[in-house]
Amino acid sequence: MRIILLGPPGGGKGTYARFISKKYNLINISMGNIIRNFLLNNKNLSLTNKLNKFIHKGIMIPDNIIFQIIKKKLYNINHNKGFLLDGFPRNILQAHILKKEKININIVLELYIPNTKIIERIIGRRIHLPSGRTYHVIFNPPKIKNRDDITGEKLITRTDDNVITINNRLKEYSKQTKPLIKYYKKEFFKKKILYKKINNTLSIIDIQKKIDHILQSFKIKKH
Repeated sequence: MRIILLGPPGGGKGTYARFISKKYNLINISMGNIIRNFLLNNKNLSLTNKLNKFIHKGIMIPDNIIFQIIKKKLYNINHNKGFLLDGFPRNILQAHILKKEKININIVLELYIPNTKIIERIIGRRIHLPSGRTYHVIFNPPKIKNRDDITGEKLITRTDDNVITINNRLKEYSKQTKPLIKYYKKEFFKKKILYKKINNTLSIIDIQKKIDHILQSFKIKKH
């Protein structure tokens, strides 16, 4: 399975990406984690400052910079083992880059959630920065308040997790991703891929069951 997970910022993609990659033994390529690691380890201060400005304003990082960061990871994908892309592609140009590089996708899952719910979720989001693990004070709290379940290290609130930045990011997402969704729906109607839209306002367990049902059905059809 070669999966793209689509969904707005703060829509829970990370939670379900981890569930899918663990259950189906897929490489989880998370754009968010790649950027966070890049910012932590990159010695090019000029590029780091540029990235931070985009992130804090809620503006999507330009395609040429994104591809510069992610290309090594993309080229090292073992297509036979399958993979999951979370946060990439985010627009038509990035989808065309995948096609040009012969990185073929066969499943696209779109997680849908209204903007009002996203703002509620992001404001309560807490992150373990080194791993990218995410929690929520109400919907997915850590076992110990403000502490990562695995390492016990302190959780943080991202500086860009505020209402103004969130609204900017949602506008950018809608503008950039609507044409991408249309593109993948056309691919679905041509029977080139499986495309499913999932209501992401349900409980985590219910959504996991829905995803599991979709992926199990896909595996049965392929065999």
